[in-house]
Parts: sequence; C-alpha cells; structure tokens
Amino acid sequence: MSDQTGPVPSPAPIPAPTPAPMVVPSLATSPYPPASPPARRRGLGLVGTVLVAAVVAAIVGAFAGIAGFAIGRSLQDPPVAEAADLAKGSAAAVPAIGAAGEIAEIAEQTLPAVVSLVVGDLGSGSGFVIRPDGYILTNNHVVSVGDGKGLEVVFADGERSAGRVVGTSASYDLAVVKVDRDGLPSLSLGDSDRVRVGDVVVAIGDPLGLEGTVTSGIVSALDRPVIAGESASDVSYINAVQTDAAINPGNSGGPLLDVAGNVIGVNSAIATLAIGGEAGNIGLGFAIPSNSAARVAEEIIATGSSRTPLMGVQLDTAYTGNGARVSEVTPGSGAEDAGMEAGDIVLAVDERSIENATELVVAVRTYAPGDTVIVAFQRDGRDETTELVLGDDSE
Repeated sequence: MSDQTGPVPSPAPIPAPTPAPMVVPSLATSPYPPASPPARRRGLGLVGTVLVAAVVAAIVGAFAGIAGFAIGRSLQDPPVAEAADLAKGSAAAVPAIGAAGEIAEIAEQTLPAVVSLVVGDLGSGSGFVIRPDGYILTNNHVVSVGDGKGLEVVFADGERSAGRVVGTSASYDLAVVKVDRDGLPSLSLGDSDRVRVGDVVVAIGDPLGLEGTVTSGIVSALDRPVIAGESASDVSYINAVQTDAAINPGNSGGPLLDVAGNVIGVNSAIATLAIGGEAGNIGLGFAIPSNSAARVAEEIIATGSSRTPLMGVQLDTAYTGNGARVSEVTPGSGAEDAGMEAGDIVLAVDERSIENATELVVAVRTYAPGDTVIVAFQRDGRDETTELVLGDDSE
C-alpha cells in the first residue's frame, strides 16, 4: 500500500485483523431522476455476507488524510469564509433548534437548504447549501457520474439552476458545486469531534429519486474505517460516522444532522447484504465527518482543489499481525525526517490505536498537510515513538 497512489481494493473483504475495514463497491447515485418539476420537495467489505455498497465512491491514495488548510483572505476573490467560519455557519444559516428540538422542527428548518443534483439522465444525488451565495457540498461520485456535464440543481421550492463543479476531492469523496444564486438558506457545519455514540441524528436527501426524504436514527459507531470504490480512480478511505438512520442510493451527498440542525456528516455509503439485487438500507450507513468536510470544502472554494496529507511510506498489505508494517520509506518525506525505517510496525497515531494498514490510512486522513503527529511503532521488538510532520500529495 503506497501513500502516493494506493492499491485497488477488492470488492470482497480484505483479510485483516479484527476489526476488519469495510470494503465498499461503488454504488453510483439513484437511477431515478426527480419528478419534473416538483412543486414542493417530496419526495462496506464486511465480515460474512454483508458488503458495503456506496451511496458513495471515490478516494485515491493509500496513505494520507484530509487537506485541511488556512488560506489568507488575500488569496480569495471574492472573500471566502475560512474553515472556522464554515464550521459556525453563515449569516443566512439555519438557526439552531436546541437539544430539545423535535425531528419535525429539524426537517422544517433544514429542508430548504437541501438540494437534489441531477446529472443528465444518469441519475440523481443529494447535496446541501453551505454558503448563501450558491456554494453546495456533495459527494465527488455524484458529480463525477457525468464528468460534471449537464449538472442541474433542484431546490426545495422547485426552482432549478445550472450547476458547475468548483472542484473535487477524490480522496474524501467530496465536491463543491456553484450556482448563480444569492440569499440561499444554508446549513451550518457542526463539530464532528463532539459527536457521541447514541446521539440522535437526521438524514435528508434524495433516495431513489424521492426528493426531500427525511429519516432519523442514532449515531451507532464512530471512527469506523470504511473503504469505498471499485478502482484506483474511485477508492475512498473514510473515517466514518456510522448511523442506523435509513440511507439509500440517492442519499449520496446529503446531510446527516444533529438535533440542533447542524451537519455532522455527509452521507456517503451503506452496508448491504450480499444477496444480489439493488443495495438498500439495512440500518448501517456511513457519513464523512463534518470537520473533514469543512476543511476540504473550504480549500476547494478558495483554490479549486484539495491536498491530501502523506506520511511518506508504503505499507506491507500482506502483513497480518497487529499494526501496520512499513515496507518502504519515501526519500525526503516526513517519515524519513522522523527516522522511520522499513520494517517498523505502526501501532498508534496520537494515541489512536492502529490495528491494520487501512486503519492507519484512515487515521492519517483526519489530519491536514503540515500537521505534526506522534507515531508509536515497534522496531525489532522495541517500542519507539517519533514526531512526524505530514507532507501532501502536491510534493
């Protein structure tokens, strides 16, 4: 497993120590375009027989992480909110509902900011407005279906606008779309680091072409390593928020909301029984954490692209012991500067336990290029630690 390009994962489970990562074959978007025109909005490898099928697609690379960044306003024209501003929402963001808010109130307040994305006659997906001047966040695999051509955005009031792709991150299965409209209702990106297992969540999107569908559930797990995609060009490693809220094909790119109406994840993948036929909800859905989404979206808005952090190593995918074994260190990389060597077995990153290569990839992708992490590893039976500065895929 290389941190430059990465392997092509098999659609079957990859042998690995428990817990094994979920392997997600790509499952495009809903094949059912929305009704035209709507007056109002309506409508992973797992052990055993469960596969993760994506309402997802996309991520390239084997070792890295989110492209968080801080770009000065002098580089932005027109001025663009920084990542921290996105996390707080905009002036036109949906107001917080409060911990006691009912699901009906969440739906009423947030539905106007959720959109359907139609790519020609190839199907539909979901997205949501993150800035009132027309910026929309969605999945990369939603817009890549037709290479961004013929992209139409359908709003809650039935209005339709042509959309253009500002930029994408295959590594995080995220994309930003722009429409020429102002004063749009927008959603606030919350702090996914504060999400707890058991928190009530609401998913909104366009499953099976049924616009404005609202489902609810809880956060059923955090930091779930999920592999999504079918080829080197559409493989994603997701440090997922897992939920039992019903998510189906077409929910791709829609928001996963907390009880205050803040986005805590971007719905991206589902697990499904491997019995053939179309993938459908069985109570295991996966969302890209909002903190990762905020950093990537802000960088795309400011620069049109997003960087992926790298340790600067290749991993031994044949290794079946605990941890992730380094097979090669890239010259001039952060790993080389940190004194890492081939044969080192990574056991933890900033005290997060690493049980296999996939989990290490996922862990690194929660950081930004330039971040310093503490890597705990074993060398010749001795426990070692080192500080490592992450590089990025532009180097």
